[in-house]
Amino acid sequence: MSERIERLLREGAEGDGVGEAVDRFLSAADGAGLVDVAYARADTPFGDMLVATTNRGLVRVGFLHTLGEDEVVEELAGAVSPRVLHAPERLDDVRRQLDEYFDGRRRRFELRTDRRLIHGFARKVLTQTARIPYGSFLTYAEVAAEAGNPRAHRAAGSALARNPIPIVIPCHRVLRSGGVVGNYGGGPEMKARLLQLEGAALP
Repeated sequence: MSERIERLLREGAEGDGVGEAVDRFLSAADGAGLVDVAYARADTPFGDMLVATTNRGLVRVGFLHTLGEDEVVEELAGAVSPRVLHAPERLDDVRRQLDEYFDGRRRRFELRTDRRLIHGFARKVLTQTARIPYGSFLTYAEVAAEAGNPRAHRAAGSALARNPIPIVIPCHRVLRSGGVVGNYGGGPEMKARLLQLEGAALP
């Protein structure tokens, strides 16, 4: 159930006790294991992000200044499970760690990730990307080589562009040759600011 639909239900139920029933229904659905994907918004210096988790771990981080909430929820419903629920309490730890990262108080995330949305060569690329230390960077060619195919820098770039768990899998730490920032799902300005936040020594 999307946050927008949930909000409309509560607004329509204002004053008649149905809003409390909606809360009880959502809580019972979560408690009964009827929720495969829980999601919430995370407030960041770059605007709201949508974060989503499964029983395996964090499955999606979406930049809501470039994607609509409903678009991300529909993507999750189609690719993971239709049992998607707005359940902020399930994302408290994720949002706390993101807050600490953006405040400069966290250099490494301690979160399990669910990588079922990552396939083929992209899985190798993003596995290597996840190992790039805070404040460091590699080029697309270097990541491709680490993933086992030095000539596949274009494929590496495509894999990074489709990274479903940015920030936590830090695709912002991969640059074009010569230290050029390059594209990013949240925009090149955001990528540059993330590298600046981490103190990366760009050329």
